[in-house]
Amino acid sequence: MPITFHLKRQPTVPLEAEVLSPDAVGELSNAEIRALTVYHGKRQLPLGEFFDVDGERSTDLVLRGDLSKVRWIGRAMTKGTIAVHGSVGMHLGAYMSGGKIEVHGDAGDWVGAEMKNGAIRVHGNAGGQVGAAYRGSMAGMKNGTILIDGSAGLEVGMRMRRGLIVVGGPARDFTGLQMKGGTILLLSGAEIRTGAWMVRGTIISLKPLALMPTFVHNCTLTPPFVSVYAKHLKHFNVALPYAADEGVYEMHAGDLSVSDKGEILVWRPAC
Repeated sequence: MPITFHLKRQPTVPLEAEVLSPDAVGELSNAEIRALTVYHGKRQLPLGEFFDVDGERSTDLVLRGDLSKVRWIGRAMTKGTIAVHGSVGMHLGAYMSGGKIEVHGDAGDWVGAEMKNGAIRVHGNAGGQVGAAYRGSMAGMKNGTILIDGSAGLEVGMRMRRGLIVVGGPARDFTGLQMKGGTILLLSGAEIRTGAWMVRGTIISLKPLALMPTFVHNCTLTPPFVSVYAKHLKHFNVALPYAADEGVYEMHAGDLSVSDKGEILVWRPAC
């Protein structure tokens, strides 16, 4: 049986609650879980001050309520599942290396920041820096999958090295900023400066993009790896076209101000 957390008291300032993780509560009794420390601003308080807790000793967590002021949920988790019924705050799944997080609501900035593995799905919108590197760090997400069904903010995938990010709605400026590897799939395109200073990696857009002049058209094709991603994404009900009769991808190489090894593929449907 999962452990269920019902938010009973809305934080007045951001609540640092990295203990909301399967690794932190999986072996604990109900009383021990409620006694875990969270940070309400500068104050250290027991988790039970903010949440009613049902269940114990499980690596499957269910969170209910408006958690938009609750930060660091699933921080560095390595196993188990977290299902959130409501919106969540910043740093969801940061540094995680295993397990699965699913949010039935919106999420704040830094979803999956510097994650090493695992899967995160947000059924609403997300803030900026999805899968990105923290300020001063040279590497963003290194593996794993992040799916945002809605829109996303600035700097999606900044400095990511590996892994897959899918954004269903439009993304804002600087998607793929300083990207070093991995794949970003944009189902509804992005605003300006997509792929700025990217060194390696792939950005796929199913909508036209306003590309920077430091990207040059290379060729028109449908790379074989697109069909591999398409089959993988079917499990998430995400459609990625790749059949020859559907259209082709325009490949652009760059960012030539730093490298010619990054690639942006823009879908061109058949007439």
